[in-house]
Amino acid sequence: MTSKKFDPAGDIQDLWVFGEYGDVNPSISDASTYTFLDPETLKERFSEEIEGCFLYSRHWSPMNRYLSDALARLEGTGDCAVAASGMGAISATLLQLCASSDEIVASRTIYGGTYAFMKNFLPRFRVSTRFVDCNKLDAVRAAITPATRVLYCESISNPLLSVPDLPALAELARERGITLVVDNTFAPLILSPARLGAPVVVHSLTKFINGASDCVAGAVCSSHDFINSLSDVNAGALMLLGPALDSLRAAGIHKNLHTLHVRMQKHSQNALFIAERLAEKGLKVSYPGLPQHPDHERMRRLMNPGYGFGGMLTLDAGSEAGANRLLKRLQEEKVGLLAVSLGYFRTLFSPSGNSTSSEIPKEEQAIMGLTDGLVRFSIGLDNDISRTWERMLGCLEETGLA
Repeated sequence: MTSKKFDPAGDIQDLWVFGEYGDVNPSISDASTYTFLDPETLKERFSEEIEGCFLYSRHWSPMNRYLSDALARLEGTGDCAVAASGMGAISATLLQLCASSDEIVASRTIYGGTYAFMKNFLPRFRVSTRFVDCNKLDAVRAAITPATRVLYCESISNPLLSVPDLPALAELARERGITLVVDNTFAPLILSPARLGAPVVVHSLTKFINGASDCVAGAVCSSHDFINSLSDVNAGALMLLGPALDSLRAAGIHKNLHTLHVRMQKHSQNALFIAERLAEKGLKVSYPGLPQHPDHERMRRLMNPGYGFGGMLTLDAGSEAGANRLLKRLQEEKVGLLAVSLGYFRTLFSPSGNSTSSEIPKEEQAIMGLTDGLVRFSIGLDNDISRTWERMLGCLEETGLA
């Protein structure tokens, strides 16, 4: 299964939503609760979903509904629900799918917060996780037991940028009667996991989708039935745990979503430019757009055309000390900012093992292939990327890496 004919950006742009007074942007409902004309309607609202009828903003609000509809278009799913953070979306999804004594099979290479939630928090509820290399289907197959309920991976893994065979994982999950959940934070528009067979797709909207590093938000894209289960007033993890996204923030993300296609193209273009030059210098660079990347051909087969290979790359500086010297010089020379997160219009860089993957024990990092010298880059929207490269090259030469 491929997504070659799917144009997610076109689907988003076809979704025209106006404000109540003809505004070109939908109106923001500045309310936590909503009135009812009669008690019977209120009673019905608590017992079943009524389309277009809002109850309380922890459950749904008009602006969150607009954003959710657009994100469902983005991923090609039947529905979507937004949350106050990516981890809010991920944790609610896993808690909805798993009960006591259930198991998860997860990619060994995932975001540190997700790893910590699975490894350290879920065992409190007797939910255990087996971490495997999701690029090895035999290992995934062997890890699945009758107690397994979820197979979890990232479309492009954080931070090592591996690209799993999503159609193969989806087929395996269907065979075993379990749910494949894919975090698509690194690859919005570029990869469409739902079109490749994943029934649940999660996002940290904080990153590329919003693109401004000014808010924290998340989303779950799935079938209408699953989203209803998440927002159910009696048993829904999103409803009962309460990670509600503020309407003002949802409105900002909704507007930014409409420039995502332009931004992803530029992120990808700039990242490829930098990655190719790092490779020419003989440095240890990893980027899915490079032919030498082990998953390059797989990604070419699975990706949507026109958006490139993404804005993320890594460089191994050889040691923690070497990485720290490089990071300091890169910020001093205004190549970018020493900061976690990604998808910002400025380039961001950080030492993954000591930051966004620090929740993963060092011995597990070693098994993953995450070295002390690994630097993760989120390449920005620089108009003159050649100038950025000259500054970066100077930093590499000063620190003895080039």
